[in-house]
Amino acid sequence: MTQLISAKQIDACAPGAHAKPKIQPRYFTGFFRRLRMAGGAVLFALYFGVAWLNWGGRQAVLWDLSGKEFHIFAATFWPEDLILLSAILLICAFGLFFITVLAGRVWCGYTCPQSVWTWLFLWAERVTEGDRSKRIKLDNAPLSFHKFGRRTAKHGLWLLISLLTAVTFVGYFTPIRDLVVDIALLEASGWGAFWVFFFTAATYLNAGWLREKVCFHMCPYGRFQSSMVDADSLVITYDAERGDPRGSRRKDQKPSAAGLGDCIDCQLCVQVCPTGIDIRDGLQMECIGCAACIDACDSIMDKMGYDRGLIRYASERELDGGESRILRPRLIGYFLLLILVIGLFSWGVASRPLITLDVERDRGMYRFTSSGQIENSYLIKVRNKSSSARHLVIDVAGPGRSTIQGPDGVVLAAGEKAEVPISVAYDPETLSGNRVDIRVQIRSLDGAGETVAEKTTFVGPASGPAR
Repeated sequence: MTQLISAKQIDACAPGAHAKPKIQPRYFTGFFRRLRMAGGAVLFALYFGVAWLNWGGRQAVLWDLSGKEFHIFAATFWPEDLILLSAILLICAFGLFFITVLAGRVWCGYTCPQSVWTWLFLWAERVTEGDRSKRIKLDNAPLSFHKFGRRTAKHGLWLLISLLTAVTFVGYFTPIRDLVVDIALLEASGWGAFWVFFFTAATYLNAGWLREKVCFHMCPYGRFQSSMVDADSLVITYDAERGDPRGSRRKDQKPSAAGLGDCIDCQLCVQVCPTGIDIRDGLQMECIGCAACIDACDSIMDKMGYDRGLIRYASERELDGGESRILRPRLIGYFLLLILVIGLFSWGVASRPLITLDVERDRGMYRFTSSGQIENSYLIKVRNKSSSARHLVIDVAGPGRSTIQGPDGVVLAAGEKAEVPISVAYDPETLSGNRVDIRVQIRSLDGAGETVAEKTTFVGPASGPAR
């Protein structure tokens, strides 16, 4: 990283100065490709499979926007739990910061949805149009029946993948089984059809046409990653001291005898790169850390009988002859913040009340009952946020003995919400003023007998008790 990089000034006003040829990555194999394929298979299995899982008679993961319920296996979250969902975003953010300091843009190369779906679309392109040289030749060929058939097969496969991706994504927000049946019978609702079409088009454009342009111009991560990596971060590097000067040679010719380094300048590292960069020019914003160049270079080193690692994961300190440090303040700081946020999130989920209570007093004034008591009306809104039915008992605590008119309890199914109207009456002599505080309590008769309470007011005559 400390070597000087040759630069060439380009006239920004010159015709075609910003034009770049279409990137046609070459097929390759190797350890990191197999690792990425295994990870991608797990991600695809989770993405396409979890949507079809059931849990307790409902879809296991369902963000029901219409019902304002967010089901994640045994847990159900409500709008008032959004702070907990925000904590998940913080966990993802600090996790990304931690992995970036540790190993650069490894997230982009192995698990970013844009990269994973781009690799899948590249596979579809290869099986329909052939490898890099055949695709370039097909691009330059005039339109023919052969070219039309190849392109139709490619775009058809792209659209099929995009449709499956969109249906699955929308299926996390509406029951996927009903959605698939409605689409098959052409009975999908207007909004359902719109969102399936929208995400089909978005996947098709992003993974099929935009590809690396999303990483270059739309994703901010590549632009601020340079401020997060340090001299000890593991990034993909080219060992210029070992590889330069570059040049071709016979396999049986020693590099030192020809005055050359180990790099034979085969350009294979550039041809396999999904963003079309030359890693030999040093770490660049466009590098997504996919390690395709490492696999390509290692295969050439094996053929030439040289040691692997001309292109490898290494730190700047290692290239300068030092020893990389794993434990360092920035990495430890992000790790501690990550553990702290995970701990707070876990505590918040474990301690959140599973019964919520909201009490609204009738806006009308107090009234006198036939027995001479002062009466107020209330609307009790209670929700059962647990995964099982609850038998709840209503009670009121105030300045003295009260008379309650209305249901003394309610049975709520899992996730059910109820509104219970009640009236509370007190004897005039028990009131110390025209406005006193009372507490409405909901107690569960099931399990540990959880109790929740909310304070409200009881209004009486402004002049005090009637005589």
